[in-house]
Amino acid sequence: MPLTRTRTTTAGSGKRGGSGRSGARTKAAARATATPATAALLSAVCAAGLLAVASPASATPPATPPAQTAADRIPLPYRMADTGGGDQLITARAPRKGSTTGTVKWWQWRNGRWHQAGSAPARFGSGGLTEGSTREQGTSTTPTGLYDLPFAFGIDPAPDGTTTPYRRVRPDSWWCEDNASTSYNRWVEPRPRDCAAAESERLADYPTQYSRALVIGFNYHRPVHGRGAGIFLHVNGKGATAGCVSVPARAMARILSWVRPSEHPHIAIGTAHGPTAITRY
Repeated sequence: MPLTRTRTTTAGSGKRGGSGRSGARTKAAARATATPATAALLSAVCAAGLLAVASPASATPPATPPAQTAADRIPLPYRMADTGGGDQLITARAPRKGSTTGTVKWWQWRNGRWHQAGSAPARFGSGGLTEGSTREQGTSTTPTGLYDLPFAFGIDPAPDGTTTPYRRVRPDSWWCEDNASTSYNRWVEPRPRDCAAAESERLADYPTQYSRALVIGFNYHRPVHGRGAGIFLHVNGKGATAGCVSVPARAMARILSWVRPSEHPHIAIGTAHGPTAITRY
């Protein structure tokens, strides 16, 4: 969602949704299929980890994020706990929880390896990032976790090559974010009577941000009221978002042309280090 207003904050509970099947693309499988060079680097990282455990000084966490290590040089999907089980993965990583900028990369599993297919600067919520399973609506935070990508939408036509389901925005297209509505966290057209306009988004009101977008499956399949609604990967606005991830327009078009539903794409959102490290998801 674009950063436009503060919504009602209501505590909720529930599990992180849309993690997908783990299968052959988990960290263990990725290690098993890694190239010899990657496998050697992983072995060196494991050895370094054992030495760190043996050192009493390592028990105290650093005050600032550590400098790049050997592990950081391993392609990110190999270091993740789960990549969703498909052959396509988008990673959205910020330096730390309070960051409002970072990097989006997209990855393709091909010939037994993960290949980086593209990269772009990214923006996150004005409130930074927070654990998706405990996020509260109205905090302008981007939820961390691993999610599927149910469908795409936009005011502009879908880019050439788009195969994911793509809905065109019309004047009466809304995303319902009213906690009291039975249509909570859903595209509605037209807006139902139980979905207050002041608590929702008329998609056509954001011609830049919603020129093209992908729905992120956060709190989507089994919505928990109060957890948050309308979390998308969309085109940059003027600054930070209200909880979405955004990228430049050209990058958004490239992602939509690249993503394939048949390859079960997912997006992982997280930080470089700490409790919300992207490697946890």
